[in-house]
Amino acid sequence: MSSNHQITKSPNHQIRRWLLGAYTVEMLALAVWTGGLIVIVAVVIPAVFNSFSMEAGGRFLTKTFDGYNRIVLVAMAIMGGAIGARVWLAQTAGVPGAMPGRTEAVLFGLMVLVAIAIIAVLGPQSVALQEEAFTAKDEVTRKTAYDAFFHVHTIVRGLYLVNLGLGLGLMTVRLKSFLKKEC
Repeated sequence: MSSNHQITKSPNHQIRRWLLGAYTVEMLALAVWTGGLIVIVAVVIPAVFNSFSMEAGGRFLTKTFDGYNRIVLVAMAIMGGAIGARVWLAQTAGVPGAMPGRTEAVLFGLMVLVAIAIIAVLGPQSVALQEEAFTAKDEVTRKTAYDAFFHVHTIVRGLYLVNLGLGLGLMTVRLKSFLKKEC
């Protein structure tokens, strides 16, 4: 019976399965990327600062965001691979509807650029300034270090929120595209 079932499967059926898989892992990675940040901002940060001192809370959140950033890198790779698979299906299997739209590509590209700016440049700078503030011996040095830290940290925090907005925008674009095809 299974061999008979395999005979009836058309190449189009296989392409649809691959396309469904690509869409599914892409949306899962996007949900983890955006949802992870929502959970950290809405739940973890308030709980940490209501439970720990500023230094202990700051160190804990640094580790939390390090883990989140690693997840973002994995999500970025998964989404890039899924988008690449969709492009391949559109070009080689003749499924033009699989091709990512311009808005989708721009939103994903901006998300990647913002994430790289945070992970590779501003995040490490913020962590170094935070450590400098925590280890400063005299009050003047500590105040100067905290001022520098909070300046960079404000930019990093803003970029995380920009990336969240871009991610929610990308979800909206993907869902609108899906609804347009299904309705």
